[in-house]
Amino acid sequence: MEPMDIIGKSKEDVTLPKATMTKIIKEMLPPDVRVARDAQDLLVECCVEFINLISSESNEVCGREERRTIAPEHVLKALEVLGFGEYIEEVYAAYEQHKLETLQDSPRGGKWTGGAEMTEEEALAEQQRMFAEARARMNNGATIIPKQSDSDPSLDS
Repeated sequence: MEPMDIIGKSKEDVTLPKATMTKIIKEMLPPDVRVARDAQDLLVECCVEFINLISSESNEVCGREERRTIAPEHVLKALEVLGFGEYIEEVYAAYEQHKLETLQDSPRGGKWTGGAEMTEEEALAEQQRMFAEARARMNNGATIIPKQSDSDPSLDS
């Protein structure tokens, strides 16, 4: 009988797709760097543990608010509580990207219905600017990319 790491789940039930994780790991490293198989396995285990930690804390934050459904704000608060506050902007940017991608894949045909005054192209440009900022911060460069104005000719296609 296997040890139960998570209630009702054996260790094999709680993992991440190795091919996806290998791709993510390789994308983050220079092309001339190789990663040993056991190091890749360790990174995957670390990711699973991190997800468990964030999920557990998110659940506690949610419970303190007497809610039954964990919302994105609970996850962001969990990051802060656990000492990962410096990642909140990047996580929020990734969440916004996910919402845009989900909106584009929706049956409504990708129409922007969120009540914002910007066009889809402007939202995409702003999103790319935010990602560039997050990448720069992640790489210890505090380079801020200026917002594009409404009269920017590069937005006209």
